[in-house]
Amino acid sequence: MKSVYILSDNIITSLGFTTAENTAAIENGVVGIREVDDPALYPSAVQLSLVNSLLLEEKFAAVLATLHKKNPASSFTRLEKMFILSIHEALNTRQVSPGDPRTLFIISTTKGNVNLLENQYRATFSHKRVYLWELGRTIQQFFGFANKPLIVSNACISGVMALMTAARFLHSGAYDHAVVTGGDIASEFVISGFQSFQALSPAPCKPFDLNRTGLSLGEGCGTMILSVVPGNSDGPSIRVTGAATTNDANHISGPSRTGQELATAMKLAMNQAGLGTGDIDYICAHGTATSFNDEMESKSIDLCGLTQVPVNSFKGYWGHTLGAAGIIESVAAVSSLRKNMLYRSAGFETLGVPSPLNVIGTNLSTPLQACIKTASGFGGCNAAITIQKK
Repeated sequence: MKSVYILSDNIITSLGFTTAENTAAIENGVVGIREVDDPALYPSAVQLSLVNSLLLEEKFAAVLATLHKKNPASSFTRLEKMFILSIHEALNTRQVSPGDPRTLFIISTTKGNVNLLENQYRATFSHKRVYLWELGRTIQQFFGFANKPLIVSNACISGVMALMTAARFLHSGAYDHAVVTGGDIASEFVISGFQSFQALSPAPCKPFDLNRTGLSLGEGCGTMILSVVPGNSDGPSIRVTGAATTNDANHISGPSRTGQELATAMKLAMNQAGLGTGDIDYICAHGTATSFNDEMESKSIDLCGLTQVPVNSFKGYWGHTLGAAGIIESVAAVSSLRKNMLYRSAGFETLGVPSPLNVIGTNLSTPLQACIKTASGFGGCNAAITIQKK
């Protein structure tokens, strides 16, 4: 099978509009989760990680001007603007053409333009824009992608599953390049849903910590460009080498109690990549900071024989970004490999899960060759991908 290389990427979160801005903030310990008191999002104050709206509008207007687009900025939704900015940034550094029939386009999202269900937007946008296929069509037409977007919406594994799907298409020889993007925004619908589970923390989340009290929601967008061609880079080539999904078949909103199913996905991904337990240098975990997820994930890591491997969660920095999470966290993991840097797991102080984990408590420079990224979500879905230096 053909090798799948990561050519370029982008992250948009509360911490910045580029991968470099985000990773610099993480290196400096900056947390983007804040108390937000906005009745348009929720009746009472809630901890959220929000993209800077003023900068979003400024940067989007600049992209419209650069690309000589006639469309007014007001004709695009907040989420569409984030997608377009992220894709533009990633494409801007690589010679991958959206108009090439050999370029695959994949969008990952859990809710899309769900905020358009609210009364304040109904007079501005067509009701069709709430459908994921219409969101995809809008972005496809903006960039002139030759292929219709493949939309992956499978709860919180959507981002990792989108990368896995792209890698498999490239492995098969069906395409030469893939633009994979994922995004979701904060909305009354999403916040109310997680509040109904009593899953939101009253303070910034603390993945794997003894005193964790739930997750923090965030909004964001990320893009990764994959190719069968290594490309020219000043640093080492990075490849996606293995991927797998499984399902717990346990409960619609509660994960497996044993961790066996996520462990199976991790083992399958490692086997596909030809990696043993001694080859994994780092685990980029899902780490939502909910009681059940973190317990399950610790058991999965234990079942894989990886409890000594350094592990972190990026959700303590920018919250749970839903359909963007698997992509932006994978981009951050790639940054770790490129820089040989293990990033601290924000919010972690005292281990509070059943199995012993080597949670990263402080930034550390160390040689890194291979990592595994995990994800789990509602409906019992699990996913894992392995990322390696060539």
